[in-house]
Amino acid sequence: DHYDSMLMVTLILTGFVFFVTQILLFYFIYRYQSTENRKAFFYAHNNKLEVLWTTVPALALVILVVIGLKNWFTITDKAPENAMVVQIMGKQFNWLIRYPGPDGILGKTDFRKMDDANNVMGLDWNDKAAKDDIIIENGEMHIINKLPVQLVINSRDVIHDVGLTHFRMKMDAVPGITTTMWFTPKFTTAEMKTKTHNPNFVYEISCDQMCGKGHYSMRGTVVVETEQEFKEWLAKQPSYYASHQAAPPAPQQATQEPPAPAASD
Repeated sequence: DHYDSMLMVTLILTGFVFFVTQILLFYFIYRYQSTENRKAFFYAHNNKLEVLWTTVPALALVILVVIGLKNWFTITDKAPENAMVVQIMGKQFNWLIRYPGPDGILGKTDFRKMDDANNVMGLDWNDKAAKDDIIIENGEMHIINKLPVQLVINSRDVIHDVGLTHFRMKMDAVPGITTTMWFTPKFTTAEMKTKTHNPNFVYEISCDQMCGKGHYSMRGTVVVETEQEFKEWLAKQPSYYASHQAAPPAPQQATQEPPAPAASD
């Protein structure tokens, strides 16, 4: 709501100024044009007018900037105490999503431990809190409706940008730097399908920063659901450690040597 009202204030103010100035421009051109009976007067300078049309737009822009900064500081500030924490990491060319396990804590990570096959986000297995973390590699983020969610944003390689168009938010994902933002979803995905009359509606995660030749395909989705639906979905997700590190090696099938040929007389 704050972002929508900020956008409306900006559009109304700039739209009003645009139409007033354009109407006055055409009126003065017509009203004071040079004719056979009247010569156009060249008005070179007026200090009072200069101060007026410099000060008024400057004050208007200051007000708009202050409103924008207030909203910016809100979304990047500390999330409410009851907020769920989700990590999202950009990787050419998809999104990796991480949830804390039953302990409610995201484990430590180390970029030197990243391995596409067995440790895609570089979890530190020496940290007990990392062993129950859940990683979703298909870019599908599940969150609870009407519950604040704080995104912890990182990048594995180049600068990406987490674009949440439906939530009016975006934030750069920068290698080596952690950025954050938080928001509260208002409608579930199912409710939005009804509101938009679109049975295929999805909340989209786009990459809003040119990040390479596969940038066009870097797309994820957000599933907003009820708390019960989220718990049921989360319960089905194995920890990343269990599925990639703790699994026993596949047993090797014993090979039987062929019998030696019979000796001939």
